[in-house]
Amino acid sequence: MVAGNARIKDARRLSRRSVRTERRLFLADGPKAVQGALEVPGCVVEVFATATATATHAALADTATEAGARWTLVDDRALASLSDSVTPAGVVAVCRHLDRPLGDLLEPERHLVAVCADVRDPGNAGTVIRCADAAGADLVVLAGDSVDAYNPKTVRATVGSLFHLPLAVERDAAAAVRAAQAAGLVVLAADGSGEVDLDDAGDLLSRPTAWLFGNEAWGLPPELAALADHRVRIPIHGRAESLNLSTAAALCLYSSARAQRR
Repeated sequence: MVAGNARIKDARRLSRRSVRTERRLFLADGPKAVQGALEVPGCVVEVFATATATATHAALADTATEAGARWTLVDDRALASLSDSVTPAGVVAVCRHLDRPLGDLLEPERHLVAVCADVRDPGNAGTVIRCADAAGADLVVLAGDSVDAYNPKTVRATVGSLFHLPLAVERDAAAAVRAAQAAGLVVLAADGSGEVDLDDAGDLLSRPTAWLFGNEAWGLPPELAALADHRVRIPIHGRAESLNLSTAAALCLYSSARAQRR
């Protein structure tokens, strides 16, 4: 198959967010992402792979076939047109969107949720999803004007975690906070000027919790932070002015995971 093939052209259009949103499809680039996608029933529509990658990842090709996904051989040029990696791994899948309405996902058994409000950097969003997965979170919510979860850089930064836990997209960040509270979750805003120190928040952290994380540059808007049940600060013991978003999220999520498992 060559780069001019109609299905390749069609898949290439998924590099645009508007097309991804309209068609509810996205690209998963690389064997780890494709493997993760294949673990979600019905997620993968088609896999494009070079002959070399097909030989290297024969088991992946078998899994795709068993899952009912088309495995299509393409040349290196065609594959490169679908990947934004500097050195494409030779395997790209067309996948169906994974997010579901927030109201359908806030079930009583949810104990740890990460809510990202206006997180714009795809690498940060992907890393928070990965951290949430590692900490055993039950749900990630991308709220407000957050980056597209299906941006290729976001998908890559999750290192497969995008396919491991439920995802919701909610344009109204305040509505996401209120929905979490209505579901019985204590909403904790990660805020450098918060009134509660993370080191002293053991009792709070042991409860079913939704962590609220803000924008990389300006944090949480005051009106959104005010909706949280508590604002929690991470203590800075050295001279650093602050922590970046993904580091702060990892500390908060793991603190909750540890408290909830005691």
